[in-house]
Amino acid sequence: MNAPVILDRRRVLQGGGALIVSFSLGRAFAEEGAPAVAGPKRPGSLATAPYLDSWLRIDADGRITAFTGKAELGQGFKTAFQQIAAEQLDVPFEAIHVVTADTQLTANEGYTAGSHSMQDSGTAILNAAAQVRELLVAEAARRLGLAAESLKTDNGAVVDPDGRRITYGELVAADMLHVQAQAQSKLKDPATFKIMGHPVPRVDIPAKVTGGEAYVQDMRLAGMVHARVVRPPSCGAQLVECDGSAVEKLPGVVKVVRDGNFLAVVADKEFQAVKAMNALAAATKWKESPSLPKQDDLLNVITSLPSQGSTILNRSDPSVSGQKTIEAIYTRPYQSHGSIGPSCAVAHFVEGAMTVWTHTQGVYPDRQAIAEMLRMPPASVRLIHVEGSGCYGHNGADDVAADAALIARALPDRPVRVQWMREQEHAWEPFGPAMVTKLKASLDADGRIADWNFAVWSNTHSMRPGNAGTLLAAQHMAQAFAVPPPKPLPLPEGGGDRNAIPLYTFANARVVHHFIPAMPLRISAMRGLGAYHNVFSIESFMDELAGLADADPVEFRLRHLEDRRGRDVIEKAAQEFGWRRDQKPQAGRGYGFAFARYKNLAAYCAIASEVEVVSETGRARLLRAVAAVDSGQVVNPDGLTNQIEGAIMQSMSWTLYESVSFDDTRITSVDWQTYPILRFDAVPDRIDVHIINRPGQPFLGSGETGQGPAAASIANAIAHATGKRLRNLPLTRKRIKDAIDA
Repeated sequence: MNAPVILDRRRVLQGGGALIVSFSLGRAFAEEGAPAVAGPKRPGSLATAPYLDSWLRIDADGRITAFTGKAELGQGFKTAFQQIAAEQLDVPFEAIHVVTADTQLTANEGYTAGSHSMQDSGTAILNAAAQVRELLVAEAARRLGLAAESLKTDNGAVVDPDGRRITYGELVAADMLHVQAQAQSKLKDPATFKIMGHPVPRVDIPAKVTGGEAYVQDMRLAGMVHARVVRPPSCGAQLVECDGSAVEKLPGVVKVVRDGNFLAVVADKEFQAVKAMNALAAATKWKESPSLPKQDDLLNVITSLPSQGSTILNRSDPSVSGQKTIEAIYTRPYQSHGSIGPSCAVAHFVEGAMTVWTHTQGVYPDRQAIAEMLRMPPASVRLIHVEGSGCYGHNGADDVAADAALIARALPDRPVRVQWMREQEHAWEPFGPAMVTKLKASLDADGRIADWNFAVWSNTHSMRPGNAGTLLAAQHMAQAFAVPPPKPLPLPEGGGDRNAIPLYTFANARVVHHFIPAMPLRISAMRGLGAYHNVFSIESFMDELAGLADADPVEFRLRHLEDRRGRDVIEKAAQEFGWRRDQKPQAGRGYGFAFARYKNLAAYCAIASEVEVVSETGRARLLRAVAAVDSGQVVNPDGLTNQIEGAIMQSMSWTLYESVSFDDTRITSVDWQTYPILRFDAVPDRIDVHIINRPGQPFLGSGETGQGPAAASIANAIAHATGKRLRNLPLTRKRIKDAIDA
């Protein structure tokens, strides 16, 4: 990828005769959340970036740009945002250009995480575009001396009753959109939609499937050099000896950079940098100390660590009591993001200003952390999001951005590209935290759950940047930054306790979150946070309770669920799967079902699965999955289908294969053999996604709604096929085979 065209504020402000994104940094950005005005809250991210020109730009030639502070990670929202803006502005889809997260151009929307892109940024663009349309109509009415109600918009123009057209480009004025959004918008009637609600091919796909310039890994800037970092062999290792003199003489080597335990080499060409990295690693000595717990005793390790317990649900009805009781314990190991492309960034330090191209999920928080690490004012650091080859969570993206910035500062005027090696990605990225859940429930005489007890143990699920101490480079510098104290993420979204409160209605229920501050391994956000394991636990236990009640698993869920939209997705998934009570699959196969509403406030998803288990080997394969999803108003049904299909595939990989391994000192799962993931020969024969569209309803985040239900659905199908209940993730061949043999 050649040097991208960089749009800066000066060029934007010189766009005479345009509705310009003026981005008064003191207003739209620095005073995020201001100006506070009494009255109804503005929708989505308009609440924190209220100016319309933070979201839309119309040039005098009619070109339209939509801005979002969110990072396209493969979710497909860039296409959806383009659809939203085009629909509300009455222009063709191709007329909209979308600019994603850039600290110099876009609003500060924090992290792209938690399935918030549509409900936050999509909602902001939806309402901003509708209000811009009204401003354009009002301006046309003023010029024509007509009532605004007599005018309409069509194909980038305002049209009067006689057919006269004034294009948006002709209507724009330099400061026309530098006004605060209203709390209410005149949105178009969904019945009239021509673009929203219709399938549109994703704009990010062509380059990805044709080997085009799609990722930050593809970037190639003029004069760029390549760097590699020599990581310590283990966490906490100290560099005691390093002789880089011979390395500096190797062909193409430009510089060896050392700052405390941070060690890197820079070369003209990438393979020269790799060879120099290996030579430099061989010339170093480290002091290591064993500090990791026993991997085979993770249950006791996690539950015995000091924790802070808090009751997050306590419901009591003394008139209801249970007669039959069961208990169960479920565990999740540390898991890796397993990014297909190792983390990469490009940094350029020129005249005291640092620019970093990065696949971070939070350009503003990462800018704050990098600026602190470099002891530079944030205004002198610019982060531009470029897609990375693999992510969904806090992988190595933020760390490699810091690596590149630190190295680029030592090499002014030369763009520096840093890419991690595979073993570095696997060993040093922050992992998804290990978790333990303990469940106990009782049934009354009618086969209903009378008493429910759920407890979860886990670390914080986010150590994302904001503080320099969250970055590896900053931790390894001679003047090291301390890792900030981990904190639990607050409900209603939560972290380790996300989705720990069931959506079902029980007469008596108690849910306790045991937050563990100490982190034996480096951890942070992984897609879904605690929801994946909590839903896996709840929905597996619901099947166990259905068995105790001699009830059909689908009927048993409906018996305890009052939420109408939740019932709709359960009934839809069961219907489309062909679910029947006491159904008998082929020998060696089983059926499973699961349901959740992500975070109890986002999209609903129910999944029915058919799994085949080979009893001689223990190999389980998902043959087919049928999902039903309700994410509110649908913008791009193909994009939503992509998300649910991806969630099922990703969860299948986590559930059947993935687990970080380590000894008492080092991470040992450092490649695809020691950390296996889903392979093509295990891909399901078919995945069917059925969408329940809710025109006019708010967008509900859907990117992470399917992971938990998919895991439990697969686990329940394995139990149905084998008659054995497995509760410890991942459900590997060995564990299934051992259960069958037992």
